[in-house]
Amino acid sequence: MENENSNETTSSSSSSIVDPLSFKLLVSCPSPLSPSQVSASFSADYDRVPHPDTILENSISQIWEQRAQNNKSLFNGNKFRYGGYELKDGGGSNHEPHLCLHLGLTDYRSLLNAPSFDFCGNKLKSSVGKVSGSIRREGSKEMKVELSSHLSFPSDDPIRCQHTSSPLGNGAVVETIDKKIIVLQRSNNVGEFPGHFVFPGGHPEPQEIGITSHQHGKESVNNEVSREMFDSIVREVVEEIGVPASSLSIPAFIGISRRDLNVRPAAFFFIRCNLDSEEVQKLYSNAQDGYESTQLYAVSVVELESMTSRMPGCHRGGFALYKLMVEAANTTSSKFLSTYSL
Repeated sequence: MENENSNETTSSSSSSIVDPLSFKLLVSCPSPLSPSQVSASFSADYDRVPHPDTILENSISQIWEQRAQNNKSLFNGNKFRYGGYELKDGGGSNHEPHLCLHLGLTDYRSLLNAPSFDFCGNKLKSSVGKVSGSIRREGSKEMKVELSSHLSFPSDDPIRCQHTSSPLGNGAVVETIDKKIIVLQRSNNVGEFPGHFVFPGGHPEPQEIGITSHQHGKESVNNEVSREMFDSIVREVVEEIGVPASSLSIPAFIGISRRDLNVRPAAFFFIRCNLDSEEVQKLYSNAQDGYESTQLYAVSVVELESMTSRMPGCHRGGFALYKLMVEAANTTSSKFLSTYSL
């Protein structure tokens, strides 16, 4: 484990360099959380705060127009904005932890402009020169949560990120019945990271539950947003790899990874598929969103490790979250077997 700055190049000048493959783990749940343990608080309090530098702020529209002209596949739309979290005691005899995500609204236009800002409003450059190989956590200290020894919540920085778009993406580590992990290679026509390897995923969508703006005083809205966090990842997996929803387990939340470049957070889930890798490959040819990727790979964990050097930072973080889950499960299993054998 390394501190925040150990693999990050920074500069006090007007230009900073950010490795597009680097990431931080904002929330780590080696013991995954069920849908009943994850909720959302949807509020304008978690929207992006406009930057005080009007030149930087106005550049959002200018950059969007330039990119839209160069890439006709780009379109704007609302996204949920990650604004932090709150950990609660779920109550009851087992005192299961409960994670409440703080979500606002942002849009895709602001997201695509995000690389021109760092946290302090300086211009950013991206660098593909080096790839950090270890798990990187937010802040120099890891905050342990007493409610569960299987949860890790490093200190978060919603204030530090208040001017960034921070749209909450999602991704799924899908494991087939023959223990292969599904990975997609992105099309060369997509707006971000063309040709890179990714897990199936996308975004929870406000429009799927009829949200176009903030609706105050409605607890039902929070409940709908909470369900969309889990419904959306199933929808993304079905659309991107072509498997039926009935073949998938209930998603298990394993944490949030954030790509350093353009401050891109993504919630990751673990999902089991009751089909084998050959069946998945056949179904992929008819996937609804197959145009977003050019190839599907069903790989072992060892093979996947070698592919991470061509993954966006948030997806590399997703793999790190998966490994933490597997390590925790193996440790628990070993302890059980050791106790049972006594």
